[in-house]
Amino acid sequence: MKDASWDDLQLFFHVATGGGLSAAAGRTGLSAPTIGRRMLALERVTGRSLFSRGPTGYLLAKDGQELLDRVRLMQDAARAISDWRGEVLTLPIVSTAADSWTSRFVADHLASVWTPKDIFRMCYKTCDASVDFTYRETHIAIRHSRPESGNVAIRRSVKVAHAAYQAAGYDETNCNWISLGTDTAITPADKWTFEQPDYWITSWTNTPHMLFYLIRGGAGRGVLPCFIGDQERRLVRAGPVIEELTYEMWIVAHDDERQRPEVRIVIDRLAALFADHEELFAGQRPAI
Repeated sequence: MKDASWDDLQLFFHVATGGGLSAAAGRTGLSAPTIGRRMLALERVTGRSLFSRGPTGYLLAKDGQELLDRVRLMQDAARAISDWRGEVLTLPIVSTAADSWTSRFVADHLASVWTPKDIFRMCYKTCDASVDFTYRETHIAIRHSRPESGNVAIRRSVKVAHAAYQAAGYDETNCNWISLGTDTAITPADKWTFEQPDYWITSWTNTPHMLFYLIRGGAGRGVLPCFIGDQERRLVRAGPVIEELTYEMWIVAHDDERQRPEVRIVIDRLAALFADHEELFAGQRPAI
């Protein structure tokens, strides 16, 4: 019976429980002749006589009754799988928004923020621009500055330092620098390199992640957050911490949303994750 399709078995169920082709046609929208042909095909596939056909309808033969019992078990299993899948869709969602670098850090330490055992789902948004809580773009935002207005709850987090980095083994006589393009640079750290009057920028890109790969690939020096640069073994600092780029990180949530238990859990976990790596964020941990 390996070639019997689940669709035909479900159609058989309607014929068997409805007492004939007409009832099955009413349930499925298929025509009675079509259903009759498919039942004949099912009998050929199974090698069994499933029905006793007569003027009063389709009566189940012995083999038909045995197949019906098995189809009912299959339906119960399919229903259980459907219910199991449906449970996931009813779980509440917590959405977070962070810049590209912080999003990457959270992803690298995901088990500290969410695990499959949690009874909520997560949405991770990368957002280098500001977040508008008025329209609930996200439940939690990780920001570079303290919000001055809005119906939000805030939590001070760690200080974030930046430095110039270069590939390990980089030629010290090479004066090339890499930067984000002026059309995509948003933060002071994004703009720092091209604002230096005597820096020779030979490469630029439109995404922070590509900036990282270009620096690591040896295209030149570039500015990175210390919590990114100091964790990469193939990078070394090309200078001290750039003090004017240091900022305080803030965890911000809409004041209404923060009352939800799952939102509170994620806020607490993010705060703990950043606090556990406070020295790394502040540029006080040597490169590994």
